[in-house]
Amino acid sequence: MGRRCAFVRLGGCNLSCSWCDTPYTWDWTGKGETGIAYDPKKELRTIPYPQVRDRLIAYDVPLIVVSGGEPLNQQSRLYPLVRDLRDSGHDIEIETNGTVVPDPGLAELVRFNVSPKLTHSGDPERKRIVGRALVALAAVPGSAFKFVCRTEADLDEVGALVEKYDIGSVWVMPEGRTQDALDRSLDQLRDPVLARGWNLTTRLHITLWGDRRGV
Repeated sequence: MGRRCAFVRLGGCNLSCSWCDTPYTWDWTGKGETGIAYDPKKELRTIPYPQVRDRLIAYDVPLIVVSGGEPLNQQSRLYPLVRDLRDSGHDIEIETNGTVVPDPGLAELVRFNVSPKLTHSGDPERKRIVGRALVALAAVPGSAFKFVCRTEADLDEVGALVEKYDIGSVWVMPEGRTQDALDRSLDQLRDPVLARGWNLTTRLHITLWGDRRGV
């Protein structure tokens, strides 16, 4: 958090979290809290990877973050982009919901920010918790696991996953799309998160720009 970077946001997701803050990447039927059914023809576009690569390099930042949607649904397409960006001296991070086993070749080039979804996401456990994927991602050096929590009660669920899948780097982030919501959650989460020896983070982009979409 706070490091200069550029984001690549991919469309499509194999989950449908009710509180998702980027429903325009996947919610074509209005399942989310907003109830808005987005039009994929307006929200998504196919761009050749050299064009994406050149635009990212032009930003002149050290870090590229690939987000979604669920980026690992397209990992074979991501590989040449990631390879070229690494060759140009960039660090690469991929944000994933932890349900897809990463390709070993891709895993050698990136750092994974893994965000397994909890019960309050609304998805059934069989969809949002995929053991073989979590084990594989936890084994990649540098992987960090970020859990979006609403209240202190969510931390027991996090603890069970951390123990079951031998997760090392644990971060807790409050769920919220406004500064007031983040502040309320942080007030509840702060002390119990630190007491467990975990890391606590907020959502800096909400503090700086609110819930405004990027370009």
